[in-house]
Amino acid sequence: MIKHLSGDYETVEYEEKRCIMLYHNTQYEEYPVHWHQEIEIIMPLRKCYRLEIGDREYVIRENEVFLIPPGELHHLFACEGERLILQCDNSLLGAQPVFDSIMRGLKAPVLIDESYGSELQAVAKKTMLEIFSLYFSGSELAEVRIYSLLVRLLIALRTRQLTEKTAQLDCSSDKVEEYNEKFSLVLKYIDSNYMNNISLDTLAGIAGYSKYHFSRIFKQYNTISYLQYINERRIRAAELMLQDPALPVTEVAMQVGFKSLTTFNRCFKEIKHCTPTDFKKLCQKR
Repeated sequence: MIKHLSGDYETVEYEEKRCIMLYHNTQYEEYPVHWHQEIEIIMPLRKCYRLEIGDREYVIRENEVFLIPPGELHHLFACEGERLILQCDNSLLGAQPVFDSIMRGLKAPVLIDESYGSELQAVAKKTMLEIFSLYFSGSELAEVRIYSLLVRLLIALRTRQLTEKTAQLDCSSDKVEEYNEKFSLVLKYIDSNYMNNISLDTLAGIAGYSKYHFSRIFKQYNTISYLQYINERRIRAAELMLQDPALPVTEVAMQVGFKSLTTFNRCFKEIKHCTPTDFKKLCQKR
């Protein structure tokens, strides 16, 4: 199934004019630890499937759906059975601010099973089967319909996560709406100013909270600290710039807001599992 592996980085090879790759996988074959830029979605059709992310092993049962975020190192075990494995070029989603909210829902692996929500599982299963049917249909609009189905699934997942967030924050729905409104302003500010120095005072002022309250609630609401969010936004911008062979890595680091090349290299490797230089080489190979 893996066609191009450089170290632990997989280059997904799409068919002409496609940005979706779907494998109807029945192979008893192990796929070593690897990562890629694509969102990966797995649904077993017959028998369980096993995979490992970090030090955690997951078992996916028939008709359960598992989402692997972009850039996540994962290891797929050799298993008997039949499963759908989908990889999707998410550059369109990542480049459009309107999709920022649903992309934030892909910060960690997600197993959509009955315990996570039977309604969401039904949506996920139906989506994968519809994509399976469309992918091999030869229809002129198949790719567009598949992408729209994926967006619908990601919206349903993010809706579920926001409902969970209401319970985690242990506050009223009105309070969560307040957080939604205020943090939306904060995140838009970061998206527009990530290349500049952004202070805690500035962000807390936009939200209308004290610095301490802002830091605490931001992490609860977004699952990462405001500094981590800023760095992730900078790295996302750097990914696009590193695809330009004329731009040196040092210049990219400065343009996206890092004052130190060492800090840029460290943050990039933490998030993307490779150095900016290696990433640039991989892009040129692609």
